[in-house]
Amino acid sequence: MKILLASTNYAPELTGIGKYSGEMTQWLAENDHDVRVICSPPYYPEWEVHQGFSAWKYKKEKQGNLTIYRCPLWIPKKPSGLSRLIHLASFALSSLPVVLRHIFWRPDVIICVEPPLFNSFGAIITSKLCRAKSILHIQDFEIDAAFELGIVKAGWLKKSIYGFESFLMRRFDKVSTISETMLKKLDEKQIAKDKQLFFPNWVDTDFIHPLASSSYREKLNISSTKTVALYSGNMGEKQGLEIVIEAARTLKEIQFIMCGSGAAIERLKKLAEGLKNIIWLDLQPFELLNDFLNVADIHLLPQQAGAADLVMPSKLTGMLSSGTAIVATADIGTQVEQVVKQCGIVVPAGNTELFSQAIQDLSKDEKLRKNFGIEARKYAENNLEYQNIMKSFNKELITLIEEQ
Repeated sequence: MKILLASTNYAPELTGIGKYSGEMTQWLAENDHDVRVICSPPYYPEWEVHQGFSAWKYKKEKQGNLTIYRCPLWIPKKPSGLSRLIHLASFALSSLPVVLRHIFWRPDVIICVEPPLFNSFGAIITSKLCRAKSILHIQDFEIDAAFELGIVKAGWLKKSIYGFESFLMRRFDKVSTISETMLKKLDEKQIAKDKQLFFPNWVDTDFIHPLASSSYREKLNISSTKTVALYSGNMGEKQGLEIVIEAARTLKEIQFIMCGSGAAIERLKKLAEGLKNIIWLDLQPFELLNDFLNVADIHLLPQQAGAADLVMPSKLTGMLSSGTAIVATADIGTQVEQVVKQCGIVVPAGNTELFSQAIQDLSKDEKLRKNFGIEARKYAENNLEYQNIMKSFNKELITLIEEQ
């Protein structure tokens, strides 16, 4: 097949959408499809263009069956509600001519990744004009999250924006998303059942796996008897990471590691001033990821209230595959709660006392941590294996094409 992907975020970004869009297209290209990608230069989660790339230039890259077109975008130094909208719109505008030009390439399938929904304009127009099948793949219900978390406060716009979002979604042949509860959101947005597609995020269970020990203990000068609680990923506003800082303030005997970057990192570091039991690290090299994830005795997955059904944290797949107990914040009945309660402890979002208590309880019970870790690994192997998920998605693509 000839497959066109429009995704603002893309490899070599190590976290979030960029990671999964990159791995998706790599698999498709390696399995004999002709794949083209329209994306931005890598900038996430640092909100700064990676070395060797430009924010203002168009660039074409070729890797076997995979061709990548990078388009300019504006990157705010301090992301806010308005600046994020301008940021996303800048890529949608700069990439639009490149997307439309592919009408003449005549792709069989166009996949558009949300967020942002802005990208869907070009994908819809191109698919209609060249009669390609179209898929909107939702990694994050950005509009719902913006309102729920207070990133966008113009409540009077809500009804109009949701109506416009639903109108755009219904123009696609399929709308896919990454969790069962996020599929239920599609029902609320009036997306017909026969248009819905479950396409979860994955993990390479051969690459991320349990280790008897991690070299990071020695690198970071952490005693073998010390319990390590690790948060690794984007440090933005949706994560509610203040709860980790407050837990560290209470649990002086626990070694916390905060790894990553993002819009909230400076604020979080200021909040943590004076705490000697937090180690701050940049995102670690991909080739060391398995060793790094295994430094944790407990993985931390905090989220703000209301976010757990709007996003399915991409970092959860690696946590599970590493075979480590997890402490998460999530509402009852959400996908995060349903998964994590099998392999860790779930507490209500924002409840610092219960969050700290869960970490302390696990730190004192090695047997419970081990049992939770076994269940975590089992879940990853049974539900999140990279090859199995991509083979299933490939079959969906073939079926979609045969419907023409």
